[in-house]
Amino acid sequence: CKNIPKSIEEIIKIDRNEIDIEDANTAIFYSISNCHNGLLGISFGNFLIKKVASNLKRELPELNQFQTLSPLPGFMKWMEEYAPITFERCSDKNCGNDELMKQTIRYLTVSQRQDGMPNDPVARFHIGNGARLERINLNADMSEKGLQQSFGVMANYLYDIDIVEENHELFFNNKVVKTCNEI
Repeated sequence: CKNIPKSIEEIIKIDRNEIDIEDANTAIFYSISNCHNGLLGISFGNFLIKKVASNLKRELPELNQFQTLSPLPGFMKWMEEYAPITFERCSDKNCGNDELMKQTIRYLTVSQRQDGMPNDPVARFHIGNGARLERINLNADMSEKGLQQSFGVMANYLYDIDIVEENHELFFNNKVVKTCNEI
């Protein structure tokens, strides 16, 4: 991509404008998951993402950002329990963007879990692998599933290859979720 997409539609739409490969400065990882039950608890994501990013950087030196565009599959369930804000309340426009953003930041950075890990399973994966929470995108997945799971909210996680190990250690030692200054 050229710059960071704010919605999944920008990535998956069929009739999008293609750019010349030389103009690409951002690699977006969309769906990274432990897809087999036998791999649960085994964190190979850090190695895999770093390897892919290094290979891409070697092949395309113009790339300077490696980010995800990630769903928040447990967000609406969490909102109903901890906010409490229901899907119906958001659908009726009774929860504004400021409130939705505030609750999303809380959901992604303040754990209600006994182990101190992020509430969201996708966030646990990326933060645990040394990524930084870079941006929260409202109205990023307006599909039925995206609305039901997260009221359309998605997150970008930045993989800064130079400090991914440092972030990984900081998180596992102190449970600190690294975020960009804007968040």
